[in-house]
Amino acid sequence: MDTKGLIESALKVLDRSYSKYSKFKVAAAVEMDDGNVYTGVNIENASYGLTICAERSAIANAIVSSDSRSIKRIAIVNVDVYPMPCGACRQFISEFTKDCEIIVAKDVNDYKIYNIKDLLPESFH
Repeated sequence: MDTKGLIESALKVLDRSYSKYSKFKVAAAVEMDDGNVYTGVNIENASYGLTICAERSAIANAIVSSDSRSIKRIAIVNVDVYPMPCGACRQFISEFTKDCEIIVAKDVNDYKIYNIKDLLPESFH
């Protein structure tokens, strides 16, 4: 799948975001090394600490649905801003890859690409 296709996969589920408190909808599509793509959205909770970010939701979906445990790349979308992964998500992503692309996008034509090594140098393993 190309970059725009991965972004489109995330955009297709964006409306499933449960973001009734922040109104900040985020969706993610993770491509595993086996080529399969899994999606997720942020799921908020009145107790903010129980909120699940879209990145972790997509990765959990991949782990439950597949034998693959290695992330090739992940696209994270929000239509208003480039949705950079939080620190917890960066660590979570690094648990399943040593070198993957992180694509942050507003739409299929407006995105930036980073590497997990750049966003979380010297990660804890």
